Amino acid sequence: MIEDLEELVGCESFSSDLEAVARSAKVVAAMGARHLGAQPETIVVDGVTHLRWTFGEPKVLLLGHHDTVWPIGTLATHPWSVVDGIARGPGVFDMKAGLVQMFHALAGLETLDGVSVLVTGDEEAGSITSRALIEDSARGLAAAFVLEASADGGALKTARKGTSDYTLTVHGKAAHAGLEPWKGANAGIELAHQILTIAGMAAVVDSDEPGGAGGQGGPGGPGGSGDAAAPAGSGGPVAGTTVTPTVLSGGTTVNTVPALAHVGVDVRVPTLAAQAKVDTLMRALSPRLEGIRLEVRGGPNRPPMEAAQSARLFALAQRLAEGLGLGALTSASVGGASDGNFTAGLGVPTLDGLGAVGGGAHADHEHVVVAELPRRMELLRALVRAVLAA
Repeated sequence: MIEDLEELVGCESFSSDLEAVARSAKVVAAMGARHLGAQPETIVVDGVTHLRWTFGEPKVLLLGHHDTVWPIGTLATHPWSVVDGIARGPGVFDMKAGLVQMFHALAGLETLDGVSVLVTGDEEAGSITSRALIEDSARGLAAAFVLEASADGGALKTARKGTSDYTLTVHGKAAHAGLEPWKGANAGIELAHQILTIAGMAAVVDSDEPGGAGGQGGPGGPGGSGDAAAPAGSGGPVAGTTVTPTVLSGGTTVNTVPALAHVGVDVRVPTLAAQAKVDTLMRALSPRLEGIRLEVRGGPNRPPMEAAQSARLFALAQRLAEGLGLGALTSASVGGASDGNFTAGLGVPTLDGLGAVGGGAHADHEHVVVAELPRRMELLRALVRAVLAA
């Protein structure tokens, strides 16, 4: 498993570099062929390379991605290493170790009949070219197992927030800032009003939700951070909706009333109802100043993966882990989304976070606990076997 992981990490696969993703796909395809005894279907959509293996009539989908957030050349500063039982390197945790665990788990099954494997090449870029492929591969199946890295302490991810992305553009009117500013319509001032309104949306949405979670919060200030996790059912920093203004721009010169301004908005929601409510509020924004026009673009991206969609599979995983002597499993609800959101959105029972145990996704301290690789591999193999036998 360590040798396979070194091979994958050694082939850099930055999402934005389509040639690098294509090279990585060849390495993943060859590795999968060695373990599964079959070549994958290579699917290229808008230049992005995805891989799919299908054995018989699919009943269970194993889902992962081979692209990473790390630009080409990162290996020079973050080289592959295994020291004191810890493996490091770009993409080792998110999520190349998950692919290794998946291939080794499947290689030990008595039969692969009923198994489908999909490894996409643009998850880190929003799964723009792979969403339809994921949904087509998952529709109607008994289970989807997502090989994304685990949450803190090895917890499986039993709920994920849904995501929406918006851009608000404010159209105003330029004027000389010194001679006659009153003849302009200041897009910057209007943007400030709109940002404050947007920042207050989470509290409005969550007040309407059953047991309203109280809106934004958590590590890193309003909105929390990335894939921060809280124990399932505990409330915590990722329990509620977050609506976060992010990238800002506007104006041309310091002596001109700005005629144009923009803000990007990142939305994370625990339920479909919350996602729809935010969308309604965003599209209902109205100008505060005369002479201003607002334009809202974007909308929902990934639906939420709600805990009910993973409950049965998590209970199965707990029983299997106990029988394998792997110890008690824990679960987590996380703010970050994955391709598991798409499978759950179709109503397919989905269990996420079955990949590596470690930490530091997207960060300099990204790492994997090597001793957990075979343990997680055994759990995945048992889960697939149980679903196929049901």
